Amino acid sequence: MKVNVIGLGYIGLPTALTFANHGIEVVGVDVSETVVQSLQAGQAPIEEPDIDRYLAQALAKKTFKAQLVPEKADVFIIAVPTPNIADQFGSCDLSYVKAAMAAILPYLEQGNTVIVESTIQPRTMEDIVGPFFEAAGYIIGEELYLLHCPERVLPGKIFEELVMNNRIIGGMTSACTQQGKRIYQTFVKGNVLETSASIAELSKLMENTYRDLNIALANELVQIGDRLNIDALQVIALANQHPRVNIHQPGPGVGGHCLAVDPYFVVAAAPEDAKLIQLGRMINTEMPEFIIKKVEEILAIHGGNKIAVLGLAYKGNIDDARESPAIEIAKRLKQKKALQVTTYDPYVATSDVAHLEVALTDSDLALILCDHDAFKDIAPAAIQAMKQKIVFDTKNIVTDKTRFDAAYSLGALPSAQ
Repeated sequence: MKVNVIGLGYIGLPTALTFANHGIEVVGVDVSETVVQSLQAGQAPIEEPDIDRYLAQALAKKTFKAQLVPEKADVFIIAVPTPNIADQFGSCDLSYVKAAMAAILPYLEQGNTVIVESTIQPRTMEDIVGPFFEAAGYIIGEELYLLHCPERVLPGKIFEELVMNNRIIGGMTSACTQQGKRIYQTFVKGNVLETSASIAELSKLMENTYRDLNIALANELVQIGDRLNIDALQVIALANQHPRVNIHQPGPGVGGHCLAVDPYFVVAAAPEDAKLIQLGRMINTEMPEFIIKKVEEILAIHGGNKIAVLGLAYKGNIDDARESPAIEIAKRLKQKKALQVTTYDPYVATSDVAHLEVALTDSDLALILCDHDAFKDIAPAAIQAMKQKIVFDTKNIVTDKTRFDAAYSLGALPSAQ
């Protein structure tokens, strides 16, 4: 079997390398010359544990190569980005998916399989992908097998979860589904879940929508606790002692290319019905403004104007800053002329400074926006470099808050002091 993977980003590249390291011949295709050249040189363009080792193994085995154009193969996997369109509902931008479909069309042959792994709006396979290939003359399920097989992986554990997680196999026909099973069972050890393409599309979106809404509930509770002078973090901890309750942890907002994006695809498909989903998105989208308000209240209490923003990625110990609320918070704080803002993230290259102590030097407030391990136990010397030893820990990760003269969290906000 030979596989083309179109799109070598956070999902496409690990998928390609996983196939390659299970003995499958893989051609990785990307429109970026920089990405292709980096991979050809043995350097992964993204951060992920073990990715350099997987790449080196695949190149050594000669089961993986990167190039700018596809070539004939048995399987074509589309794993390109699907951002939001700037329309009323944030619907799915399918331009990259459509470009990928057009790019592989000249290389298709009867009996090939085309799999869309990109996250897509409900009915995209039925209404757009299927008709495109039918217009090219293929009978779906007989001459060409079409599927939507969304990934379910956590950055930082992608290679483990690609193999161990259950995998949804959504075929346009039952024959397509069976073909998809054979392909993914080359490496998937979890259960292979057979369904239709449309159900697969909406299932993927609802997995992330559920989590987004749960976080919205926690973030709304923080604001209720702030108004009522009640520690929301303690409320969550106690409520979660109930055997059937699992409230997620609050934070400065929701980021990443799943939770902050996917719910909009559901809304766009059925805006009149997706009322709760829209409300949850609004709560999480407005959370950065709430954090900024609390930062200003802390500075009004203690004085000072210099802030060290710690963390720009959307989650801990990765470099992925897509849709990160920390980026938005830092940008808005910098726009306030009365404030001096310095950003530091050990994983994100766009940080203002490259060292934690430099970021904290002469600062009045350490604002923690990401749960990197580096921020859990900040060295006393770095804290001593602060002008005022004050921390606002929006992720509740600091292990010893007594090192600071004043410590705030989403359970201990300025109005609750």
